Amino acid sequence: MDPAAGSRIAKALARAGVASRREAERFIAEGRVAVNGRVLDSPAVKIEADDVITVDGKVISDVEPTRLWRYHKPVGLLTTHSDPGGRPTVFENLPKGLPRVISVGRLDLASEGLLLLTNDGTLARALEMPNSGWIRRYRVRAYGRTTQAKLDELSKGVVVEGVSYGPIDARLDKAGRFDVGGGANIWLTVAIAEGKNREVRRVLDSIGLKVNRLIRLAYGPFALATLPLGAVEEVGPRVIRELLSEHIAPANLPKGDKIAGPVMTTVQQRRRRASDPTGPAAPAAVIAPAAPAKKVYKAGWAKPASRKPVAKAGPTKPAGARSTRKPKPKPGS
Repeated sequence: MDPAAGSRIAKALARAGVASRREAERFIAEGRVAVNGRVLDSPAVKIEADDVITVDGKVISDVEPTRLWRYHKPVGLLTTHSDPGGRPTVFENLPKGLPRVISVGRLDLASEGLLLLTNDGTLARALEMPNSGWIRRYRVRAYGRTTQAKLDELSKGVVVEGVSYGPIDARLDKAGRFDVGGGANIWLTVAIAEGKNREVRRVLDSIGLKVNRLIRLAYGPFALATLPLGAVEEVGPRVIRELLSEHIAPANLPKGDKIAGPVMTTVQQRRRRASDPTGPAAPAAVIAPAAPAKKVYKAGWAKPASRKPVAKAGPTKPAGARSTRKPKPKPGS
């Protein structure tokens, strides 16, 4: 725990990727954290380099270099490590082989798209804060009517049920046919900087738009792009150093250019293809090309005659051209 020595226990646990600071404080309140065998009842404890920290009886190992992953979250998963109601969570459905990670922000149960994961709780907290300046961009389908002029009003900020939301950039991309009741599905591109709980849904609902699909396309400089549904792709150390160094202690920056694990990890391939039939096909090196199927003719059908190769004709003489060959002499001449 050297990089976190002298810091409070909650910060040390967050840096070790055990939990966010808020979750670490909850763990302490529940009596799940101990230092040198003594169970803590308060987060107001600083640790030293030689302290042994345990959570649920398991020793927390030395801090690893900061790592970051992009994850394509499907609909139907909660962004939490455990749910009292027994609903499926993101962390229960991650591919095997990942260390314990926490999310940068959240996506609700009905939302999908890009979710950043990291083993560095301090980094996660820094990137969640509005002062990071990182824009969250969404593709939104909503039911209702609106105009671009009405959406432009959101750039001034809005207050919904006593909660103040900052400026929102919303662009009307496509509007469908309006039915008799006055509504239709429309598509929007929405960009926000704060990321408050259910912010996009609540703000659009305040102007009469019911969101029925929400896809996060980007979080700061990281984009969903063509990442398959349910797949996790690790961000390279060089990118982390170039884009995130101001949020990471120098001792915790990853070195080199190679990542510690596979570039991309997916949940079982069959499950992914079944849930995302539009995803990219497997590499050609994995799937051998299938032999062409032999055509079967029914009884009584005439089989087409096999085509014989036609010999190529020699060069033809252009019309009107005179022959250069001398005529043969006639007998007796």
